[in-house]
Amino acid sequence: MLLRIERVVAGYGAGDVLRGIDLDVAEGGVTCLIGPNGAGKSTLLRTVSGLLRPSRGRVLFRGEDLGRRGPRERLLLGIVHVPQERSLFPAMTVRDNLLMGGYLLRDQRLLRERIDRAVAAFPICARRAGAHAGSLSGGEQKQVELARTLLLDPALVLLDEPSIGLDPRSRRQVFESVRQLAGAGRTILLVEQNARSGLAAADTGAVLDGGVVRLVAPAARLLDDPEVARLYLGAGPAEHKAERSRDE
Repeated sequence: MLLRIERVVAGYGAGDVLRGIDLDVAEGGVTCLIGPNGAGKSTLLRTVSGLLRPSRGRVLFRGEDLGRRGPRERLLLGIVHVPQERSLFPAMTVRDNLLMGGYLLRDQRLLRERIDRAVAAFPICARRAGAHAGSLSGGEQKQVELARTLLLDPALVLLDEPSIGLDPRSRRQVFESVRQLAGAGRTILLVEQNARSGLAAADTGAVLDGGVVRLVAPAARLLDDPEVARLYLGAGPAEHKAERSRDE
Protein backbone atom coordinates (compact mmCIF):
# COMPACT_ATOMS: atom_id res chain seq x y z
CA MET A 1 0.00 0.00 0.00
CA LEU A 2 1.21 3.50 -0.78
CA LEU A 3 -0.99 4.99 1.94
CA ARG A 4 -2.46 3.29 4.99
CA ILE A 5 -4.76 5.04 7.46
CA GLU A 6 -5.26 3.15 10.70
CA ARG A 7 -7.99 3.98 13.23
CA VAL A 8 -7.51 7.72 12.80
CA VAL A 9 -9.45 10.06 15.06
CA ALA A 10 -9.22 13.79 14.25
CA GLY A 11 -11.28 16.96 14.37
CA TYR A 12 -11.42 20.59 15.36
CA GLY A 13 -11.60 21.87 18.91
CA ALA A 14 -13.57 19.49 21.10
CA GLY A 15 -15.33 17.74 18.23
CA ASP A 16 -14.07 14.63 16.42
CA VAL A 17 -14.95 14.55 12.71
CA LEU A 18 -13.01 11.36 11.98
CA ARG A 19 -14.00 8.65 14.44
CA GLY A 20 -11.70 5.75 13.66
CA ILE A 21 -10.94 5.86 9.94
CA ASP A 22 -9.38 2.79 8.33
CA LEU A 23 -8.44 3.07 4.66
CA ASP A 24 -5.81 1.60 2.36
CA VAL A 25 -4.85 3.36 -0.88
CA ALA A 26 -2.93 1.20 -3.32
CA GLU A 27 -0.22 2.72 -5.47
CA GLY A 28 -1.45 3.91 -8.85
CA GLY A 29 -4.94 4.86 -9.94
CA VAL A 30 -7.64 7.08 -8.47
CA THR A 31 -9.53 6.56 -5.22
CA CYS A 32 -12.63 8.73 -4.78
CA LEU A 33 -14.10 9.49 -1.35
CA ILE A 34 -17.85 10.03 -1.32
CA GLY A 35 -20.37 10.66 1.45
CA PRO A 36 -22.66 13.30 2.89
CA ASN A 37 -21.54 16.78 3.95
CA GLY A 38 -19.76 16.60 7.28
CA ALA A 39 -18.70 12.98 6.81
CA GLY A 40 -15.02 13.93 7.15
CA LYS A 41 -13.80 13.70 3.55
CA SER A 42 -11.88 17.00 3.45
CA THR A 43 -10.77 16.49 7.04
CA LEU A 44 -9.19 13.20 6.00
CA LEU A 45 -7.18 14.90 3.24
CA ARG A 46 -6.00 17.55 5.69
CA THR A 47 -4.90 14.81 8.09
CA VAL A 48 -2.92 12.99 5.40
CA SER A 49 -1.17 16.18 4.26
CA GLY A 50 -0.26 17.14 7.84
CA LEU A 51 -2.43 20.26 8.08
CA LEU A 52 -4.36 18.52 10.86
CA ARG A 53 -2.86 16.17 13.41
CA PRO A 54 -4.91 13.18 14.55
CA SER A 55 -5.52 12.66 18.26
CA ARG A 56 -5.33 8.90 17.76
CA GLY A 57 -4.34 6.47 15.04
CA ARG A 58 -1.64 6.48 12.40
CA VAL A 59 -1.07 7.64 8.83
CA LEU A 60 1.55 5.55 7.05
CA PHE A 61 3.11 6.45 3.71
CA ARG A 62 5.18 3.73 2.07
CA GLY A 63 5.22 2.03 5.46
CA GLU A 64 6.51 5.06 7.36
CA ASP A 65 4.48 6.53 10.21
CA LEU A 66 4.07 10.22 9.37
CA GLY A 67 3.12 11.24 12.89
CA ARG A 68 6.26 13.30 13.47
CA ARG A 69 6.38 14.87 10.01
CA GLY A 70 4.86 18.26 9.27
CA PRO A 71 3.32 19.49 5.99
CA ARG A 72 6.63 20.62 4.48
CA GLU A 73 8.31 17.27 5.16
CA ARG A 74 5.34 15.45 3.67
CA LEU A 75 5.61 17.61 0.55
CA LEU A 76 9.23 16.53 0.18
CA LEU A 77 8.17 12.89 0.58
CA GLY A 78 5.84 13.30 -2.39
CA ILE A 79 2.45 14.12 -0.84
CA VAL A 80 0.83 17.16 -2.50
CA HIS A 81 -2.49 18.63 -1.36
CA VAL A 82 -4.58 20.65 -3.86
CA PRO A 83 -7.23 22.39 -1.74
CA GLN A 84 -10.82 23.10 -2.66
CA GLU A 85 -10.20 26.85 -2.79
CA ARG A 86 -8.50 28.31 -5.85
CA SER A 87 -4.83 28.62 -4.91
CA LEU A 88 -3.36 30.60 -7.82
CA PHE A 89 -2.21 34.19 -7.42
CA PRO A 90 -4.57 36.03 -9.82
CA ALA A 91 -2.31 39.05 -10.46
CA MET A 92 0.70 36.85 -11.30
CA THR A 93 1.27 35.24 -14.69
CA VAL A 94 0.58 31.59 -15.34
CA ARG A 95 4.32 30.92 -15.63
CA ASP A 96 5.09 32.63 -12.31
CA ASN A 97 2.31 30.66 -10.63
CA LEU A 98 3.79 27.49 -12.06
CA LEU A 99 7.23 28.42 -10.72
CA MET A 100 5.76 28.78 -7.22
CA GLY A 101 5.37 25.01 -7.19
CA GLY A 102 9.13 24.58 -7.29
CA TYR A 103 10.04 26.84 -4.41
CA LEU A 104 11.45 23.90 -2.42
CA LEU A 105 13.81 22.87 -5.22
CA ARG A 106 17.39 24.11 -5.13
CA ASP A 107 18.59 22.31 -8.26
CA GLN A 108 17.83 24.70 -11.14
CA ARG A 109 18.42 22.07 -13.81
CA LEU A 110 15.95 19.74 -12.13
CA LEU A 111 13.48 22.61 -11.81
CA ARG A 112 13.69 23.35 -15.55
CA GLU A 113 13.21 19.67 -16.38
CA ARG A 114 10.10 19.46 -14.23
CA ILE A 115 8.70 22.68 -15.68
CA ASP A 116 9.15 21.23 -19.16
CA ARG A 117 7.33 18.05 -18.10
CA ALA A 118 4.49 20.00 -16.49
CA VAL A 119 4.05 22.18 -19.59
CA ALA A 120 4.07 19.10 -21.83
CA ALA A 121 1.37 17.49 -19.68
CA PHE A 122 -0.72 20.67 -19.43
CA PRO A 123 -0.25 22.75 -22.62
CA ILE A 124 -2.43 25.55 -21.19
CA CYS A 125 0.70 26.57 -19.23
CA ALA A 126 2.51 27.30 -22.50
CA ARG A 127 -0.43 28.81 -24.39
CA ARG A 128 -1.28 31.24 -21.59
CA ALA A 129 2.16 31.55 -19.96
CA GLY A 130 2.15 35.36 -19.95
CA ALA A 131 -1.50 35.81 -19.02
CA HIS A 132 -2.58 36.77 -15.52
CA ALA A 133 -3.93 33.69 -13.77
CA GLY A 134 -7.05 35.61 -12.81
CA SER A 135 -8.00 35.95 -16.48
CA LEU A 136 -8.27 32.16 -16.94
CA SER A 137 -11.52 30.24 -16.69
CA GLY A 138 -12.11 28.11 -13.62
CA GLY A 139 -11.23 24.94 -15.50
CA GLU A 140 -8.04 26.45 -16.89
CA GLN A 141 -7.00 27.61 -13.43
CA LYS A 142 -7.48 24.12 -12.04
CA GLN A 143 -5.31 22.70 -14.82
CA VAL A 144 -2.53 25.14 -13.87
CA GLU A 145 -2.89 24.09 -10.22
CA LEU A 146 -2.52 20.45 -11.24
CA ALA A 147 0.47 21.28 -13.45
CA ARG A 148 2.10 23.06 -10.52
CA THR A 149 1.93 19.89 -8.41
CA LEU A 150 4.20 18.15 -10.93
CA LEU A 151 7.14 20.36 -9.99
CA LEU A 152 7.36 18.38 -6.76
CA ASP A 153 7.15 15.05 -8.63
CA PRO A 154 4.41 13.79 -6.29
CA ALA A 155 3.68 10.15 -5.62
CA LEU A 156 0.33 11.02 -3.99
CA VAL A 157 -1.94 13.90 -5.00
CA LEU A 158 -4.77 14.85 -2.63
CA LEU A 159 -7.52 16.61 -4.60
CA ASP A 160 -10.29 18.33 -2.68
CA GLU A 161 -13.41 18.92 -4.81
CA PRO A 162 -11.55 19.98 -7.98
CA SER A 163 -14.74 20.56 -10.01
CA ILE A 164 -16.61 22.75 -7.53
CA GLY A 165 -18.13 25.82 -9.17
CA LEU A 166 -17.18 24.76 -12.69
CA ASP A 167 -19.38 24.55 -15.78
CA PRO A 168 -19.86 21.11 -17.44
CA ARG A 169 -17.13 21.66 -20.05
CA SER A 170 -14.61 22.72 -17.40
CA ARG A 171 -15.58 19.75 -15.23
CA ARG A 172 -14.81 17.39 -18.10
CA GLN A 173 -11.41 19.06 -18.56
CA VAL A 174 -10.62 18.63 -14.87
CA PHE A 175 -11.53 14.94 -14.77
CA GLU A 176 -9.56 14.33 -17.96
CA SER A 177 -6.60 15.93 -16.17
CA VAL A 178 -7.14 13.68 -13.14
CA ARG A 179 -7.02 10.59 -15.33
CA GLN A 180 -3.95 12.01 -17.09
CA LEU A 181 -2.13 12.35 -13.76
CA ALA A 182 -3.05 8.78 -12.84
CA GLY A 183 -1.92 7.57 -16.26
CA ALA A 184 1.47 9.15 -15.61
CA GLY A 185 1.88 7.01 -12.49
CA ARG A 186 0.57 9.37 -9.81
CA THR A 187 -1.75 8.07 -7.12
CA ILE A 188 -4.82 10.27 -6.63
CA LEU A 189 -6.98 10.49 -3.50
CA LEU A 190 -9.99 12.51 -4.60
CA VAL A 191 -12.87 14.19 -2.76
CA GLU A 192 -15.59 15.25 -5.15
CA GLN A 193 -18.94 16.96 -4.47
CA ASN A 194 -20.31 15.53 -7.74
CA ALA A 195 -20.04 11.95 -6.52
CA ARG A 196 -21.10 10.33 -9.78
CA SER A 197 -18.51 12.25 -11.81
CA GLY A 198 -15.84 11.49 -9.21
CA LEU A 199 -16.57 7.77 -9.23
CA ALA A 200 -16.70 7.74 -13.03
CA ALA A 201 -13.10 9.05 -13.06
CA ALA A 202 -11.94 6.68 -10.30
CA ASP A 203 -10.77 3.10 -10.03
CA THR A 204 -11.82 2.65 -6.39
CA GLY A 205 -14.53 4.31 -4.31
CA ALA A 206 -14.79 4.66 -0.55
CA VAL A 207 -17.95 5.70 1.27
CA LEU A 208 -17.43 7.87 4.37
CA ASP A 209 -20.35 8.44 6.72
CA GLY A 210 -20.39 9.45 10.34
CA GLY A 211 -16.63 9.80 10.47
CA VAL A 212 -15.86 6.20 9.46
CA VAL A 213 -15.39 4.29 6.21
CA ARG A 214 -18.57 2.31 5.55
CA LEU A 215 -17.65 0.67 2.27
CA VAL A 216 -14.73 0.30 -0.15
CA ALA A 217 -15.33 -1.18 -3.60
CA PRO A 218 -14.47 -0.74 -7.27
CA ALA A 219 -15.87 2.61 -8.36
CA ALA A 220 -17.95 1.07 -11.16
CA ARG A 221 -19.65 -1.25 -8.65
CA LEU A 222 -20.58 1.69 -6.41
CA LEU A 223 -22.02 3.55 -9.40
CA ASP A 224 -24.25 0.57 -10.20
CA ASP A 225 -25.35 -0.09 -6.59
CA PRO A 226 -28.97 1.15 -6.13
CA GLU A 227 -28.57 1.55 -2.37
CA VAL A 228 -25.37 3.59 -2.74
CA ALA A 229 -27.13 5.68 -5.39
CA ARG A 230 -30.12 6.28 -3.13
CA LEU A 231 -28.06 7.25 -0.10
CA TYR A 232 -25.06 9.06 -1.55
CA LEU A 233 -25.29 9.86 -5.25
CA GLY A 234 -28.35 12.06 -5.20
CA ALA A 235 -29.98 10.77 -8.40
CA GLY A 236 -31.29 7.53 -9.82
CA PRO A 237 -30.06 6.04 -13.11
CA ALA A 238 -32.61 7.97 -15.20
CA GLU A 239 -31.69 11.28 -13.61
CA HIS A 240 -28.01 10.48 -14.05
CA LYS A 241 -28.46 9.83 -17.77
CA ALA A 242 -30.22 13.18 -18.12
CA GLU A 243 -27.38 14.87 -16.21
CA ARG A 244 -24.77 13.29 -18.49
CA SER A 245 -26.70 14.46 -21.54
CA ARG A 246 -26.67 18.03 -20.25
CA ASP A 247 -22.92 17.82 -19.59
CA GLU A 248 -22.28 16.60 -23.12
